[in-house]
Amino acid sequence: MTRKLPALTADNRAFWQGGAEGRLQMHHCDRCARFFHPPAPICPRCLGQDVAPRPVSGRGKVVTFTINHQAWRPDLDQPYVVAIVELADQEGLRFVSNIVGTEPERVSIGMPVQVCFEQVEDVWLPLFERAA
Repeated sequence: MTRKLPALTADNRAFWQGGAEGRLQMHHCDRCARFFHPPAPICPRCLGQDVAPRPVSGRGKVVTFTINHQAWRPDLDQPYVVAIVELADQEGLRFVSNIVGTEPERVSIGMPVQVCFEQVEDVWLPLFERAA
């Protein structure tokens, strides 16, 4: 499937290209000692400016999900799962991704997942699969 890719910036490059080394990197604020997403030059919690990407475990759980059965484009395989994943590294550290490698009907809330990456051009998309 073709995907619309993000424009790479100094702030988001580590997130979108960390998969080249097999690492999921999230922005971290040294001032309040919290990870946050999406990446930004200022912490959205405390407005601290001492922020930088740091590797996280890449492990988490499915908080909620939906199974899409609509072929919005001819090159889009369906059904596919769109999920909100919460990373194990910090309560509330969540983002939207796809669950891959598992039949959509077998995905469940609370299911443990781990990151995997799909390279598209110079971007490594963080996707998730059922954890071993």
